[in-house]
Amino acid sequence: MLSIVIPVCNEAESLETLWSELDAVARESQLELDVIWVDDGSTDGSWEVIRRLAAADPRVCGVRLRRNFGKAAALSAGFQAARGERVMTLDADLQDDPREIPRFLAALDEGLDVVSGWKRVRHDPWHKVLPSRIFNWMVSRFTGVRLHDHNCGMKCYRREVLRELRLYGELHRFIPVLAHARGFRVG
Repeated sequence: MLSIVIPVCNEAESLETLWSELDAVARESQLELDVIWVDDGSTDGSWEVIRRLAAADPRVCGVRLRRNFGKAAALSAGFQAARGERVMTLDADLQDDPREIPRFLAALDEGLDVVSGWKRVRHDPWHKVLPSRIFNWMVSRFTGVRLHDHNCGMKCYRREVLRELRLYGELHRFIPVLAHARGFRVG
């Protein structure tokens, strides 16, 4: 089973589209899914959409945080609820393409423990893209974990990696680095 953890903060407009894309990939690739939507204090009706999706499909689960705690807390809550031996994370903003999921799973099958995505085309303004590029260069340079996009929300993990990590603050950005430091294979 593949668990997919999706942190959500005011993404009501994109959730049904993302679920439709995930469902199509699961059917095409014959994947058994467990999808955990974690509402991180949304105020736009995201929780109502998640409740509706969960009521309509047993593969969907919703976790609601009392307030906005941040992405690391949302991911931790989702990891605790995940049932699969492989766990994927996606952002809810439709910038991550679910059709890439089989490629991530193939990389795990080839021996990696953590597979990190790369947003080649960013739909963010330049004042977000430039600092992100500098961040990626610095993290790669100083940690030895060479990834194009440390900040990409699309990642896939073997369950044992997540059992060893404790996330808080902004540590979600460094999961591949933390995993590498514990001897896991990252790519």
